[in-house]
Amino acid sequence: MKTIIEVKNLTTKFGERVIHDNISFEIFKKDIFALLGGSGSGKSTLLNTMIGLNQPTSGMVKILGKNILALNPQESLNMRLNFGVLFQFGALFSSLNILDNLTLALREYTTFPSKVIKDISLMWLNKVGLNQEVANLYPNELSGGMIKRVALARALSLSPKILFLDEPTSGLDPKGAREFDNLIKELRDLLELNVVMITHDMDSVKGIVDRMIILKDKKIFFEGSLKELSQQTDSIDLFLYQI
Repeated sequence: MKTIIEVKNLTTKFGERVIHDNISFEIFKKDIFALLGGSGSGKSTLLNTMIGLNQPTSGMVKILGKNILALNPQESLNMRLNFGVLFQFGALFSSLNILDNLTLALREYTTFPSKVIKDISLMWLNKVGLNQEVANLYPNELSGGMIKRVALARALSLSPKILFLDEPTSGLDPKGAREFDNLIKELRDLLELNVVMITHDMDSVKGIVDRMIILKDKKIFFEGSLKELSQQTDSIDLFLYQI
């Protein structure tokens, strides 16, 4: 299996507080990979490190064959253009309509004509299951599930190779959460995406996650598949609930 992300001997400290203590793991091509752990275990810090928003104390983060901690500013920007990020609450710009939210990155980072940018944005809107009429609405006119889908379309707008998701099903009802899970899996298969997600949704873990790490006490407590985890515990549900 081809390694897309390799984290090696990563240590993260904030002052004297240790968040990650010499952790290492790999994410393989086309993985839907979950970062799990209790509150304060360092999931968000780890995700922010991978997308270049946090500088660790030591270690290596190699993505698409390059150590992102050793890149110059232009190289870092070029690397980040390979990433799509869906933040927990969508992070849409409330003053912009949906179409303007979707075209923002394309206008900033491409030289496509305006019509092409609009067509690309509407195409992504369609791929996440929303119709064209939504484009003229504003974020406050959308349901929570629709906001998540628009934010996903925006994250995909530059055709990234890796999609980072922060609690993608939080705030959704069970039916909406499972529909969103299915959408992620369909997009992974259709676009050959690599997906890295923070989640507390155990149905997501059991339904779509290929591999995972569980962070506990500054270390990686477990790395592998749900099947491998099931061989180490009598009750997966109870175990995952307790982390």
